Amino acid sequence: MQLVETDGGFDLILAGRAMLRHRSDAPCLYVGRGDPRVEMYHGHFDIEDNIEERVGLRHATLTRDSDGNARIALSIAPSLPPLVTLTLSGGTQDARIRIDAIDPTLNRLWLRVVAEKGEHVWGGGEQLSYFDMRGRRFPLWTSEPGVGRDKSTLLTFQSDQKGKAGGDYYKTNYPQPTYLSSRRYALHIDTNAYSAFDFRKGDWHELEIWAAPATIELWARDAFTDLVTAMSDRFGRQPPLPDWVLKGAIVGLKDGAKSFERLEKYAASGAALSGLWCEDWVGLRITSFGSRLFWDWKWNATRYPGLDTKIKELHERGIRFLGYVNPYLCVDGSFFPEAEAAGYLAKKLDSDETYTVDFGEFDCGVVDFTNPAAAEWFAERVIGQNMLDFGLSGWMADFGEYLPTDVRLHDGTPGMLAHNAWPVLWAEVNARAVASRGKTGEALFFMRAGYSGVQRHCPLLWAGDQSVDFSRHDGIGTVITAALSSGLLGNAYHHSDIGGYTSLFGNVRTPELIMRWSEMAAFTAVMRGHEGNRPRENVQIDEDEQVLAHFARMTRLYVHMAPYLRSLSEEAVATGLPVQRPLFLHFPDDPATFALQESYLYGADLLVAPVIQPGVDRWSTYLPADTEWVEVWTGSVHTGGQSVTVDAPLGKPPLFYRQGSTWATLFAGIASVT
Repeated sequence: MQLVETDGGFDLILAGRAMLRHRSDAPCLYVGRGDPRVEMYHGHFDIEDNIEERVGLRHATLTRDSDGNARIALSIAPSLPPLVTLTLSGGTQDARIRIDAIDPTLNRLWLRVVAEKGEHVWGGGEQLSYFDMRGRRFPLWTSEPGVGRDKSTLLTFQSDQKGKAGGDYYKTNYPQPTYLSSRRYALHIDTNAYSAFDFRKGDWHELEIWAAPATIELWARDAFTDLVTAMSDRFGRQPPLPDWVLKGAIVGLKDGAKSFERLEKYAASGAALSGLWCEDWVGLRITSFGSRLFWDWKWNATRYPGLDTKIKELHERGIRFLGYVNPYLCVDGSFFPEAEAAGYLAKKLDSDETYTVDFGEFDCGVVDFTNPAAAEWFAERVIGQNMLDFGLSGWMADFGEYLPTDVRLHDGTPGMLAHNAWPVLWAEVNARAVASRGKTGEALFFMRAGYSGVQRHCPLLWAGDQSVDFSRHDGIGTVITAALSSGLLGNAYHHSDIGGYTSLFGNVRTPELIMRWSEMAAFTAVMRGHEGNRPRENVQIDEDEQVLAHFARMTRLYVHMAPYLRSLSEEAVATGLPVQRPLFLHFPDDPATFALQESYLYGADLLVAPVIQPGVDRWSTYLPADTEWVEVWTGSVHTGGQSVTVDAPLGKPPLFYRQGSTWATLFAGIASVT
């Protein structure tokens, strides 16, 4: 790291890359004050900021402390006292910039980072619409992503009108103030505050932070793969995938005792099965949105009689049972009064009354994970005893993004600062419960919500609640973008609901959608189904013989690829590299790969280009340069550096492998799986 003084300013250079450029007429830091208005409605947040002041800090004074760290005092003018100090530390490849506000009333920071023409940026947590973030602004606040997520569509309009639930391109369950640049550096803001990345300018990126202090962390590497490893080193690494997962698909059913009968139809079809996931193991409540679960986290013997025995019987057949849990307790359940009496629930700001959240026709208390006793109670009493000891091998650890901002927490953290961190605390509670039973790397829970550091605790992401369609901003294609963006930040394993989840306003699944989704899912870390929010209105895999036969074959493809997936899991443990990878990760000298988000590398050697549009049986995809690619289904060889169009009938998703790969025999064998 070099700090170079210039006439009227300074340059910060890391491994030959200009990071900050400050001049008196073009300051790199602006500060100010803002007063936000925040409204939450069923996990959707309407946030407006009233900027009361924004001023550029044009004058810089440089000094060094006894440890050799540079200190920069920034003021509006030479005659005025400094308002902010920057403390710089680091080595040749890594750097830290600590930003401290001398004036405690300052609560807004805007830092400008050097940008270059033609630069690409990726990350931002789990982004769903745009993999390459250049040219857009991305607020970073965990929330419901919304339905449709495209203001130009009727579905989004209807969702906005009915429940303020339409969403937008930047909304995500899992934001993270971290990005990677095609200039081969990564940047992270170490803060839990509301923040935003603005990549719309040609010469600089602007980072907006609603709190001080904050720390900017920087990494520079010559290889993109080394940057991903650095991210995984920083945020945490997941354990290997459990062996049982690689034996087939996890079938998602929520049909009470009938789920076991329906599972037999899957088995009879020849589907390879690893698990049965019944999120309704806790019982149901019916709302206008559809079938919802009863949020009192224990076995509902009425809906699932004899479940304890059934779990053991399934286990003997090599099929694990999975359930569901989230961090809220319904007021009409048995756990709510127990937690309330013990003081484990978050309070209202102005009283000792328990804060309850409306989740859509039922209210819940928020378990206060800033209270160590509450976190331990939930990990042991709810997850440890009621789930792991009962026999569950995994579960959906849902939600985490609903923490209100006007809530009073045990440790005194304001809601605006606790909100983004909440999914990480939730992940930690789950991981603690798993570790307490010695089942880390064996029990598998999966989450949609996240923030910086969730990687350390959550063993598997899922892409959230996509619409049951092929739509650009909320359909099948968004899960590819989600896997690629989150994977760069150290989340090695990602998957999605086969067939999507959200069905509203007459938008329902088609058999084609389920089959195309199954084709994609066969080449991800985990293959798992879901019946969706309106099971009776949407086609289910076991209700259509063609869909079931297709699904069964895709599960056999997944099992065929298990040796390769196991090797990718071992690589993830060692290096943090994800299972699904953007093409540029292994083809850094081919700029044509930098903005691609509709295909991915499965590991380093297999290119997967899922069909994500309806009504087509031919598909085009780009093949990276400087490699010969073999098409799996025909054996045809294609020269890289060009787009190719291939036949893509149902059952034959476009797949290409590197000629000469050590896995070539396994890849070629895909075509023989029946």
